[in-house]
Amino acid sequence: MRIVIAPDKFKGSLPATEVAAAIAAGLRAALGPAGAELVTIPVADGGEGTVDAAVAAGFDRVPVTAAGPLGDRVDASYARRGEVAVVELACVCGLSRLPGGRRAPLTASSFGAGEVLRAALDAGAARIILGVGGSASTDGGAGLLQALGARVLDARGEPIGFGGGALGDVAELDLAGLHPALRTSELILAADVDNPLTGPCGAAEVYGPQKGASPAQVAELEAGLRHWAAVVAAACAGAAAVPGLGPAGGIAAVPGSGAAGGVGFAARAVLGARSRPGIELVLDLAGFDAALAGADLVITGEGSLDAQSLAGKAPVGVARAAARRGVPVVAVAGRSTLTADELATAGIAAVYPLSGLEPDPERSRAEADPLLRRAAGMIARDWLALASWPGQATR
Repeated sequence: MRIVIAPDKFKGSLPATEVAAAIAAGLRAALGPAGAELVTIPVADGGEGTVDAAVAAGFDRVPVTAAGPLGDRVDASYARRGEVAVVELACVCGLSRLPGGRRAPLTASSFGAGEVLRAALDAGAARIILGVGGSASTDGGAGLLQALGARVLDARGEPIGFGGGALGDVAELDLAGLHPALRTSELILAADVDNPLTGPCGAAEVYGPQKGASPAQVAELEAGLRHWAAVVAAACAGAAAVPGLGPAGGIAAVPGSGAAGGVGFAARAVLGARSRPGIELVLDLAGFDAALAGADLVITGEGSLDAQSLAGKAPVGVARAAARRGVPVVAVAGRSTLTADELATAGIAAVYPLSGLEPDPERSRAEADPLLRRAAGMIARDWLALASWPGQATR
């Protein structure tokens, strides 16, 4: 038997590498000496864990010190293989980097992500994948652009403060100082959301509350993003002849522009980035399609299988890729709220929630490793015995 184990992290519990290791250990214990060929491929969807997934796929980790979401210096990293670099916003200025976990919806910035991106450009990266999930800010990507050399100025010609709360003060965006390598490098956004920049489905309205914004602050951030979009459009119109810069007109309404509090908008409108689902990019980097050759089963999973998973999160991306090769997929999860029909539509034949083994959420998170081993034993019992293997007679 050949089994590919490709889970995402269990947020607040275990990173994807440890989830994959626990599942593999559980399978080995259940299958005994006969065993099976196990291939572990930790995955991510552009958010937290994307750099780790790239390192697991053979990239080198490059340490960087950059600004956290509130400006404090933090130790971060990006992944590098040849001329390809993987930069993860979450590991430098994401929600997990907020001091004490305290949300700062008006002052958190994407500046640190721009610093890491700049470091990758300085090192000669020609193709950069920017994972933008897990952002703590709603600054429209203004901080990202500032770190890359743009000047974001108020009516007095002074740099504005950091964070989405300062966007209403923007009077001018000067792009003359942008990092020159941006003109010749390829920038790809790895995102898992399709929200536009503004409006009822935009960055502030949908994700602002998750980042700690009150209703009044959501309205302030929404107004700031609308104003920022107009300023960016005017600046890019004036720089239309500059190679490597993308036209801003209409970008604010493009699906995915609201990713990471508007970083998707800035990257696409100003830097000419193109966007792909994060899980597809990670699977490509990891050689997932090649790993499926001869596979009998894929095991995927994440902390919570729910409606958001169906919008393109890692497990569904894994299931879709496996379906193209005709390999069945089962999932493990901390909990699952999906119906049998929703799971079937997503291409997942069965789910093994840890909540069924340990109903207390705190204990389940704390004891995820042994619980995952038990769930893997259940998968071995249900799916891997030759007598009961679905479709085994045709293989």
